Amino acid sequence: MEKMTPELLASAGSVEEVGLVCQAGADAVVIGSQAYALRAHGDFDLSMIQSAVDIAHPQGKKVYVLVNALLHHDAARHVPAYISELHRIGVDAIVFGDPAVLMAARQVAPAMKLHWNTETTSTNYRTVQYWAKKGAKRAVLARELSLAEIAEIKRHSDIEIQMQIHGLTCIFHSKREVVTNYASYQGNEPVPLEARSLFLKEHTRSEQQYPIFEDVHGTHIMSSEDICMLEHLEECLQTGADSFFIEGHSKTPAYNSLIVAIYRQAIDELMKSPADRGTVPGIEAIRKIQPQNRPLGTGFYYKAQIY
Repeated sequence: MEKMTPELLASAGSVEEVGLVCQAGADAVVIGSQAYALRAHGDFDLSMIQSAVDIAHPQGKKVYVLVNALLHHDAARHVPAYISELHRIGVDAIVFGDPAVLMAARQVAPAMKLHWNTETTSTNYRTVQYWAKKGAKRAVLARELSLAEIAEIKRHSDIEIQMQIHGLTCIFHSKREVVTNYASYQGNEPVPLEARSLFLKEHTRSEQQYPIFEDVHGTHIMSSEDICMLEHLEECLQTGADSFFIEGHSKTPAYNSLIVAIYRQAIDELMKSPADRGTVPGIEAIRKIQPQNRPLGTGFYYKAQIY
């Protein structure tokens, strides 16, 4: 059987960036409104989502919209109308975690494709199969899995599997505004996190920085390094994953579009003929533009998570 080329998926933080990453070679983009999206790379209202679709679809690209926030009653009651609008606009799929989103989609847009994404709980094929039976067409796997575990899930799953190949990941989430509340406790005026560049450090590894940011869904602590699987794409392809994701959160459009272009070229070349174990073209270009405080690594793909 001929091996299928995996989808190259990238996040986008603006309508302009949608165009840039599509031009760079992304097959699909994922975007979202901060009202419904968890850790969205940007904040897209419905008119911006329409613009994203208008840019992507004529090029044969897809648009996925995040509706994966932890929803309380006040937000959940607006979800059916929101999904109805997304269906009218013509988005290709919605990314969800809360069953309330699935139920709303069945009611107002039964033909809408659903990508299940809880990030922390998508760690075994039985859970993936459960959501497949509920109507999910894709599972976004947890970032703590090894490549061998991803391959095992893919072998036992009837739906598409998505894995991350580049960018930062979230390691902690709280619905509370932890940093803002602490600043208030100290008697300080709240300052937007974007202006503070806050991070945590481990006392035993002070060189590692864990970025912090807050949005309407609370406080998020991110990984101290960026995943970079460019030199390990052959192994990623061997897992059988259907979609390779590039997380562009906290990076510039210029950085993200170059990263997409590098991975696009590497994937296409590997699909033609497996690479040898030499240096993968493009890795030096990534190292040149990589922020100095963001080392590149392979996450948990080659080591087990310890809970």
